[in-house]
Amino acid sequence: MMNFPELPLLAEPGLAARVQHLLDHKTKPLGALGRIESLALQIALIQGVEKPQLADPQLVVFAADHGVSRRGVSAYPREVTPQMVANMLAGGAAVSVLARQHGLTLSIADCGVDAPLARGALDLRIGPGTGDVTAGPAMTVDQATQALRNGMVLVERLPGNALLLGEMGIGNTSAASLLMQRLTGLSLTDCVGRGTGLDDAGVARKVAVLGEALERHAGAQSPLDIAAALGGLEIVTMAGSVIAAAAQRRVVLVDGFITTAAVALAQALCPGVLQACVFAHRSAEGPHSRWLAHWGVKPLLDLDLRLGEGSGAALAWPLLPAACALLADMASFESAGVSNRE
Repeated sequence: MMNFPELPLLAEPGLAARVQHLLDHKTKPLGALGRIESLALQIALIQGVEKPQLADPQLVVFAADHGVSRRGVSAYPREVTPQMVANMLAGGAAVSVLARQHGLTLSIADCGVDAPLARGALDLRIGPGTGDVTAGPAMTVDQATQALRNGMVLVERLPGNALLLGEMGIGNTSAASLLMQRLTGLSLTDCVGRGTGLDDAGVARKVAVLGEALERHAGAQSPLDIAAALGGLEIVTMAGSVIAAAAQRRVVLVDGFITTAAVALAQALCPGVLQACVFAHRSAEGPHSRWLAHWGVKPLLDLDLRLGEGSGAALAWPLLPAACALLADMASFESAGVSNRE
């Protein structure tokens, strides 16, 4: 049995009222900064202060391979995972470019890539990827537990107070779809998208393969058992990091479909972590919109992105320090000597 940290109370009514008062009395019409105001309030509640500050943001790409990728559920071959990890470490991937542009510390965590550990990657390896979920469990419960612990320890060692989530792994939209179906109860077809660019026949094949997996593992009921039966090593490790970040009052900036799966797993294991999560964007991967709607959350951006890697989180990042700066530094009507509408 794994014990999770106690989460701080993030929905503190008194603090929320004080921060909202500050926002309402800035030199602007009431609510004129729209969603930026609600973002500032959320960050303040996560940190437990009236004037939050963000420091040393960490963007972590969690990478691993998936046994189900051998069943033709992806448009790209399995060897792309270690190739893209190398590309990220060399600075050539989209997430690498965006991290440099926005001053984000980028780390690549190898949670189970089916290749030797790449130079410069963090070693969180459990094994060379998961098993084929249509033939057996993705991993053992012990491996899932270790992956969660790895993710929690990683956050303990990272500086800063903001964690941006990214991922890499051919076949990981399949693992995310399986977790979505089991954690939301939506139909499998509502949980499956085109991933890396499958055509209609490819999507139909993917649905059939994942249906086999769900039938085989229908007996997995607890969140940990579901994670072991259907998850990915990078997704489970990421879930551990989300739990640890929420416990430390770090802001968690969630990227797209696969990182949302990790957050959902973390929420199922440790209810309350969702309060610490800011959703960066609505992915063009169809199921992502349904998952966000299932929770009733609104992402910051909607740019038809479906790259993953943490690219959407990196693009949305500048909005967070902007929200904090406006809350901290924008004058009030009283301090600026500007007449309010009253």
